[in-house]
Amino acid sequence: MDNQQQQQFQGSAQMPAQQSHGGHELFDAHEAIGGLVGGMEQYMLYADHIQDPELKTMHQQHNDYITQLYNTLVETLQTGQEPTVETYTYNMTQTNDVTYGMQPSPPKTPAQSVNEINDQCVSSYMMGVLKQSASSFTMSALEATNPVMRRVFADSIPNLIEMAYEVFLYQNKHQYYQVPQLKQQDMQAYINSFAPVPGTMPH
Repeated sequence: MDNQQQQQFQGSAQMPAQQSHGGHELFDAHEAIGGLVGGMEQYMLYADHIQDPELKTMHQQHNDYITQLYNTLVETLQTGQEPTVETYTYNMTQTNDVTYGMQPSPPKTPAQSVNEINDQCVSSYMMGVLKQSASSFTMSALEATNPVMRRVFADSIPNLIEMAYEVFLYQNKHQYYQVPQLKQQDMQAYINSFAPVPGTMPH
């Protein structure tokens, strides 16, 4: 390898921290952070349509968390260094109780006016934002070459999942999101369709 080639392949130790990002990393990070911006703007649009105080509180807690996450991501992207506020654990307020089974409900149709936007609609929009961000953050973490950027994306994914699960539990409690189950015999067949590999227990 000649000197020119060696100069082209600089290690991250030789580069300023803010330049230690790969091309795919920047493309995916830009898409993920841009998606989060869109989610923040959607959360802002939904706020006035929320009727249930419980959903309003959850919405505000999510908004606060996502706003800090956005600032952490932007700082990490711009500096390539440890952010001032690192990712922290989001603790949901819903209980883990899930109601299984289907109850009869009328077919849903798209809202025909803004006045029809209700708590069911808003919780569904929130779920969409969180699922999209969890997916794009996963791809960004897998493409990141900067170790801090990778870790910020990776550490944020469980929190987005937790927020989405909190929304699901809220929706389930209000029968906005019903959970069908298989027949008992079919469920057991699936549950027991795998067996552990023998002799792998830790000593």
